[in-house]
Amino acid sequence: MNETERLLKAKIPCAETGIDIKHTLCDICCPSFHCGIDAYVKDGKVVKIEGTADHPVNHGLLCPKGLSNRQYIYREDRIRTPLRRVGKRGEGKFEPISWDEAYREIASRLNAIKAKHGPESVIFYSGYTKWYRPFLHRFTYSFGSPNFLTESSSCMTSTFLNWWVTTGNPMCSTDVSNAGIFLGWAFNPYYSRHLAALNVEKRKAEGMKVIIVDPRITPASLRLADIHLRPRTGTDGAVALGLAHILIRDGKTDRGYIDKYVYGYDQYAAYVKDFTPQKVEELTGVPAEQLEEAAALIADNLPMAINESAAPLAHHRNGFQNYRAIMALSAILGCFDQPGGQIPIQFSYNYLPAGFSTREDEFIMAHHDRVKAPAVGAKRFPIWNDFIHEGQANDLSRQIETGDPYPIHAMLGFGMNYRISPDDERLKQNLLKLDLLVNTELFLTDTCKFCDIVLPACTSFERSDLKSYGGGYLFCTEPVIQPLGESRSDIQILCELAEAMNLDDELLRQGPDACWRYILQDLPITLEELRAAGKPVKLPGLKPYVPGSMLEKGLNTASGKFELYSLAIEKHPGFDPLPTYTPPFGADRPDNDLPYVLCTSPRISNALHSRLHKVPWNRSLRPEPQADISYEDAQALGIFEGDTIELTSHRGSIQMKAHLTHKAEPGVICCYHGYSEADVNLLTDNDILDPYSGFPSYRETRVAVRRI
Repeated sequence: MNETERLLKAKIPCAETGIDIKHTLCDICCPSFHCGIDAYVKDGKVVKIEGTADHPVNHGLLCPKGLSNRQYIYREDRIRTPLRRVGKRGEGKFEPISWDEAYREIASRLNAIKAKHGPESVIFYSGYTKWYRPFLHRFTYSFGSPNFLTESSSCMTSTFLNWWVTTGNPMCSTDVSNAGIFLGWAFNPYYSRHLAALNVEKRKAEGMKVIIVDPRITPASLRLADIHLRPRTGTDGAVALGLAHILIRDGKTDRGYIDKYVYGYDQYAAYVKDFTPQKVEELTGVPAEQLEEAAALIADNLPMAINESAAPLAHHRNGFQNYRAIMALSAILGCFDQPGGQIPIQFSYNYLPAGFSTREDEFIMAHHDRVKAPAVGAKRFPIWNDFIHEGQANDLSRQIETGDPYPIHAMLGFGMNYRISPDDERLKQNLLKLDLLVNTELFLTDTCKFCDIVLPACTSFERSDLKSYGGGYLFCTEPVIQPLGESRSDIQILCELAEAMNLDDELLRQGPDACWRYILQDLPITLEELRAAGKPVKLPGLKPYVPGSMLEKGLNTASGKFELYSLAIEKHPGFDPLPTYTPPFGADRPDNDLPYVLCTSPRISNALHSRLHKVPWNRSLRPEPQADISYEDAQALGIFEGDTIELTSHRGSIQMKAHLTHKAEPGVICCYHGYSEADVNLLTDNDILDPYSGFPSYRETRVAVRRI
């Protein structure tokens, strides 16, 4: 082996090998990170991937998802040309067509549906990835439809809604660096947000105390927790109210802060009187003495930073109010908008807070005045409708079935994946009723197989992207390889489709760069300068937020304060302005035929929904669908490791392998979703939704379990 061959084998970038390093980002998972990637490119193909060492977020680290990007890009089922259905819906039979043909057909059919049934009859849907959402959102309103729907109807938006309702602001960060105690509620970063663990580990080593609240035993509870509270699934709100009871009883609250900055404290304090440690033990299974110990640890180590995980708390019928009950602890202890507590932050671009403002909101809402009809879910979920400029996608099946308040005739989807929805077979059957169904995707998914037209999208390696990061960073990527086949960028597709439809939106029709220049025009940097930099750029002249500023200015709530008693909720009869507790579904009426609780959609480090189950490296880490079951339950059911078991709900049955583990909560079967051969969402229910947020109860489906 000569020197050049050795260099090639080691994939060393140099003139001899012809390998170049180009910088981009990973967008497989949620927008929170989108880690920096060094792509090693030879002859127009990615041959190796590493993390970008000086990236401000991941600092060279990549999780199993990020490391799999090369296999992800070159999956055999990548769509490489526009496709038109030639068989029956669901058969997956298509013919390739040109982009011009695809645009002409989509444009003519959407415009005809709009003329006949009104713009509200068309759904514009975004799944993963989320990078193009400001463009699709604007497109929706320019078309005149209220129905911008997203998978975030089941993901992060309940969290945003909680903060909007309570503080008038969409989000908070956790100031771990200045905290004396960290309260991690369903905090499991080692599987879902591995970078978030680093600062907690560092501060714990410096003496910060840690409480983890999670029904399951997790890496976070084992590595970090001084105290691990294990409430029964869906009873988190009662635990939070019990902690508040003890802190108020023992005089540990910050009355000066409460009097100045908190609204509704007296009503709240009266309500939590009933949540004694003994009562909370009955409701949650958390021992009264352990709850007392946790409250004392909190009181002795303030300030307290709380990290409330979005999905595990929200995916219950009572999730919204449980989340509010946890948030309330930050207010009564004087930790909201204070060093070491919860720091309010605002979005910069595409869900990410970066410490600067853009014109994203103006860009999205420019033509909202064309919207004349209510969005899907507006009547059923009025609190959601008050604050969130999206329809509630979990009400879509009901509206297609009933035509109330108007019929739905078409959907233009980007990354639409019906399998992430509760009772997904019901949604599939309803989508089949539409006159037109279009999806833009990387891969020929099960959803694509019953679409009329499928458009091929690019990965983040094949397109430009604009990304903001915390700490004042902006990153404009350039393609590191050419698009595979005829695939195109999602935002290029939207802008070209706007032109084909003769959409009354001059800015969109000018193309992506014109739109980005508009969004960035108030910043001290140009799009061209960002592109030339090739890496994330820290904007000059930014001043860090000073904790307490928002409180002193007055919060954007009706009272101007942190609202324990929500005046926004008070406007809607039948909804409780206090963070009251309701037992999880079925807890108040046990079902002997369906005695177990099915908890779906916990995170695993190698997968995100179904996106990576066909990537060999990732699939090898968990090759078969599995259900976690406790040793106690397995013994009672005669189940052994690796047995095939059947799970049955009132919706149907699926089969998978049993995995016995002490991590599992007795009485709860925990399943990992996204496997098409064992689709857990065939068991979940689209009717049992949180009345405040419309979120599904993924984690409280009642099931029976038997060995096959």
